[in-house]
Amino acid sequence: MVHFGQVSTPLKPPPNSQTHPTRPRPDIKSPPRFHQIRSTNLSTLANPTATEPTYLPPLDRSTMEVLLLEKALLGLFAAAVLAIAVAKLTGKRFRLPPGPSGAPIVGNWLQVGDDLNHRNLMGIAKRFGEVFLLRMGIRNLVVVSSPELAKEVLHTQGVEFGSRTRNVVFDIFTGNGQDMVFTVYGDHWRKMRRIMTVPFFTNKVVAQNRVGWEEEARLVVEDVKADPASASTGTVIRRRLQLMMYNDMFRIMFDRRFESVDDPLFNKLKAMNAERSILSQSFDYNYGDFIPILRPFLRKYLNRCTNLKTKRMKLFEDHFVADRKKALEQNGEIRCAMDHILEAERKGEINHDNVLYIVENINVAAIETTLWSIEWGIAELVNHPDVQSKLRDEMAAVLGADVAVTEPDLERLPYLQSVVKETLRLRMAIPLLVPHMNLSDAKLAGYDIPAESKILVNAWFLANDPKRWVRADEFRPERFLEEEKAVEAHGNDFRFVPFGVGRRSCPGIVLALPIIGITLGRLVQNFQLLPPPGQDKIDTTEKPGQFSNQILKHATVVCKPLEA
Repeated sequence: MVHFGQVSTPLKPPPNSQTHPTRPRPDIKSPPRFHQIRSTNLSTLANPTATEPTYLPPLDRSTMEVLLLEKALLGLFAAAVLAIAVAKLTGKRFRLPPGPSGAPIVGNWLQVGDDLNHRNLMGIAKRFGEVFLLRMGIRNLVVVSSPELAKEVLHTQGVEFGSRTRNVVFDIFTGNGQDMVFTVYGDHWRKMRRIMTVPFFTNKVVAQNRVGWEEEARLVVEDVKADPASASTGTVIRRRLQLMMYNDMFRIMFDRRFESVDDPLFNKLKAMNAERSILSQSFDYNYGDFIPILRPFLRKYLNRCTNLKTKRMKLFEDHFVADRKKALEQNGEIRCAMDHILEAERKGEINHDNVLYIVENINVAAIETTLWSIEWGIAELVNHPDVQSKLRDEMAAVLGADVAVTEPDLERLPYLQSVVKETLRLRMAIPLLVPHMNLSDAKLAGYDIPAESKILVNAWFLANDPKRWVRADEFRPERFLEEEKAVEAHGNDFRFVPFGVGRRSCPGIVLALPIIGITLGRLVQNFQLLPPPGQDKIDTTEKPGQFSNQILKHATVVCKPLEA
């Protein structure tokens, strides 16, 4: 095949063939005009005065991208062949965990696809065992699916596996690990954890803020009662609960709240946080993360992430952080978590970027995850009216008629606690926990785990394995009053670790459990929660995603007020 611009020898006609002068063909239209490019062939070299113009069409953007992709793939293939050869000759010999055989370059990516959710990984675990390895391009992905190995990763070898994985999108949103939740294990993480714990994650914080949470739950009940449609056709109660969750967290963080779901600043913040969640959980960037040579094709995607990150940080600074800084300078009074954090900045313990990344962490890790759990809890209560009635009876018996549940009451309401735990077990918000990573080569279950492997603990499978739980697929809060009475959400049993365990466990457990309990309790005290007209149950199909377990369709719930 002869390519444009290639040096070529004119072809001679075969012997005894007849040649005909070239004449125009009426069935072929004249080509469009192209840029003229002079090329040299052998006849031109023999006769320097002769020129033979060759015409090349201009390359459009899509053609250029295809050519770039071809070059990238060829380069990747050559690099892979070289790497394999070098590894076989000089590389370290590893005894790796079992797993499906992968293809060159892409590994298991094409086999398992992008959707590495808890249910798909459970299916692979049933084939390959309690620890298995997936090769996703250049990345090693180790999945743990037993309580014993979960304890090894999260507790026994908590230091070895205590780091966090990095990827191209999270590097943008966290400033290459300047936050606390997604940073690598080390001095920076220890400093950030210490600075965030005192103002956010202690029992003292709960005691100081629980009245505000109870007030927000009361306002939710009032607003639902004020909406006539709520008792007839139903309401998408999540929308109002989302405002409640933002107010619960922003009371702690900035000593302020949003007045209504129509607040322009609230809606702007909510939209930006939603876009951040979509971009970070999308499957669209996986190929550039798994195979770095393809990363140039992510340029638009990463630019979008960078632009959003810049806008969010400016919003945090202009509308929230700057106000607290001004108030702190004027009166010096510590009134909220941000005041503590700004004081740490003033002392030189952290810089201002760290301050903003703490705000980023709370917006991502505290608000939506708790909201997902509340939404799942409501759906299960609607679909299990017997549980709803039993819960209502418990609160009436313990607290008395018309006495609203408060945070101190929760320890006296074991069935309400069991409803919360069963929601977290069956509908775990972060089913694979936040991924862990080992900075150095490590050992697990007798296998070698190469440095910088991504470690996933399938916490949802641990809590829903029929071999380890009675009637595991049922929503049955009674289990936590009967055969699983000793099991708590803080991780005293490695079959049930919704918040993780050890150094990198989620410190937000001290906030999430009481907020979920207060919210579900207040709703059941005031309403009979029903599916919308014409439906027997709420659809509990799970939304696809890489990191979270959300309900696919935000449910419409009929909230029928109970008679006083």
